[in-house]
Amino acid sequence: MALRPEHELHQRRKGRNVGVGLLLVSFIVLVFALTFVKVTRGDFELPNAQTGANG
Repeated sequence: MALRPEHELHQRRKGRNVGVGLLLVSFIVLVFALTFVKVTRGDFELPNAQTGANG
């Protein structure tokens, strides 16, 4: 026995959800890639402990 066919509204919602999911995944990949490049280039440095010391 077959299930009822999906309503057209559900098909549109599913398409929209897939689009939003792909945008979210691409944003996460972009942030990860930028972070990886910044760290491997050597721009990322911990602050020097002696920089703010007056003494």
